Amino acid sequence: MKHFLFKRFYWLIICLSLITALFLKGCKPLTENTDKEEWIFLFNGSGIDKWTPKFTGSELGVNHKNRFVFKDSLLSVRYAVKDTFEGNFGHLYYKQKFSHYKLKATYRFVGDQMTGGPGWAFRNNGLMLHCQDPTSIGLEQDFPISLELQLLGGDGVNSRTNANLCTPGTNVILRDSLFIPHCVNSISDTCHGDKWVEVEALVLGDSLIQHILEGQVVMEYRKPTIGGGSIIGYKESAYQEGIRLKEGYISIQAETHPIDFKSIQLLNLCGCMDKKAKNYKSYFVKADNSTCKY
Repeated sequence: MKHFLFKRFYWLIICLSLITALFLKGCKPLTENTDKEEWIFLFNGSGIDKWTPKFTGSELGVNHKNRFVFKDSLLSVRYAVKDTFEGNFGHLYYKQKFSHYKLKATYRFVGDQMTGGPGWAFRNNGLMLHCQDPTSIGLEQDFPISLELQLLGGDGVNSRTNANLCTPGTNVILRDSLFIPHCVNSISDTCHGDKWVEVEALVLGDSLIQHILEGQVVMEYRKPTIGGGSIIGYKESAYQEGIRLKEGYISIQAETHPIDFKSIQLLNLCGCMDKKAKNYKSYFVKADNSTCKY
């Protein structure tokens, strides 16, 4: 009899342990993985249907001479052998705007610059941050109101910094002073050749923007505003001088030199900051509790 009671007690303990484990497991999703970063791919080799082109002189959505290309799992800029530059710079815009985020891109320059391209555009592209809404861009506008993280390649001989800053239609605070000129060099080394390069940006609304190359912060600035000129063909309604740039779209360029992008990914730093929510993340820096899931 004692042996029978012992076996019943033993199995009762096992069952209670299983029930407790299942209960605790059911509670875990509210708190686990709050530190795990959830990067999203703006481009990951599966097409460019989430991107929209705009070329100077062409309507939004027209891929002038098919210069933005998706082939061999790469997002590329290409030019026909007999094509000649006629001032039609291009930009390709991601469908969604962001305010607080980390951006990471892997790219390489290839081939020769198209005929007639300006000298400064040799091995030159850019990640355009805080871009104006592409629907507000003028037909003949050359560059969007934005902050450009320049992607620059060397010629194999001369020094040329990478991840510089250019400011089409914008001003920034650089080293505690208002920066009005169009471009300023970073403190990076030169990236010669056709090797893959990884570049990053940290964008915190209008409070801080950093350009990062090979893990090193090579450029930092704050408080971007509309102004400064350095663009033409814009609509007066979009160029509201002095307005702070707190968010915007992301675009890449077609500036007369072929380039390949292997991946472009983003970590959104804006989201649910209620610790009771299932989608709370500890790395969020700006609250958008309308996205919370319970």
